[in-house]
Amino acid sequence: MIVIIDYGMGNLRSVQKAFERIKVSVKVSSSTEDIISADKLVLPGVGNFEKGMNNLKERSILGALNEAVLIKKKPILGICLGMQLMTEFSEEGNCEGLGWVSANTQKFVFQSDGLKIPHMGWNNLFIKNSDSFYEGVEQDSFFYFVHSYYVTCKDENNIISETSYGIKFDSSFRKDNVYGCQFHPEKSHDAGLLLLKNFALLTN
Repeated sequence: MIVIIDYGMGNLRSVQKAFERIKVSVKVSSSTEDIISADKLVLPGVGNFEKGMNNLKERSILGALNEAVLIKKKPILGICLGMQLMTEFSEEGNCEGLGWVSANTQKFVFQSDGLKIPHMGWNNLFIKNSDSFYEGVEQDSFFYFVHSYYVTCKDENNIISETSYGIKFDSSFRKDNVYGCQFHPEKSHDAGLLLLKNFALLTN
């Protein structure tokens, strides 16, 4: 069973529906028992980094998450804010994250090139490092983004794709059983559904 973690930060139903479209059984839950007993986990999210971290703490989810991910080594996919929360630190609120991946979350800052913030809409990926997460996904495939902050990995070996929007940023990463994507696979049509299927097929 894949558990989609409900910590009050949005878009749970759209992620659930995407998995259901590919005939994968999922459960939306904030229960620590469900998190620890799950086969895989998804940490979605839309909104503020500091609020996301506070919600995980206030709902007593943090301890169960660390046990499931760091000790039991369950595969977990962070989507958008969920990916950012996996980093060590965010400029949004000057707040420490989960620290599962050696990376920081930074704010887009553009001076005069006319690019709008948030980065919103379709953009392509450059798949940098081969990974089963991208099995069957073509180079330069387009995915849907909505974000004002971006992730920078400190270890290039953790980067599995990059995207350009004024600057080049890390649009997905992997460290062992921890996966993150800045884009929304649940809103990215066939390519996004393929990524979710690949995640569902991962073995521990």
